[in-house]
Amino acid sequence: QLQLVESGGGLVQPGGSLRLSCAASGFTLDYYAIGWFRQAPGKEREGVSCISSSGGSTNYADSVKGRFTISRDNAKNTVYLQMNSLKPEDTAVYYCAAVALAMCSLDGYEYDYWGQGTQVTVSS
Repeated sequence: QLQLVESGGGLVQPGGSLRLSCAASGFTLDYYAIGWFRQAPGKEREGVSCISSSGGSTNYADSVKGRFTISRDNAKNTVYLQMNSLKPEDTAVYYCAAVALAMCSLDGYEYDYWGQGTQVTVSS
């Protein structure tokens, strides 16, 4: 069974950092582009970042450019999202998603497999 599991969320003060992980089981991520998405209460889902299957191409939403970094370790079957300089407006449930394509997209409708999400709360 194909499964994605996010971890690493939590409560952090403004200006702090978190690293989210997205671990795959039941399949290898080598041939999958991965995206990170978030959804805050009362808001639409937002594409945050994505990485191509090779890791050679990445994309970021304007709201997180320069603060977030996506990376992947195919040997560990895991994708990471390093989040620095966190702001209260980054508070949301963060989801990772996978699609069997080389290139990635920030459009969630492109993705076939989703994790259950991990809560990130930025508050003092």
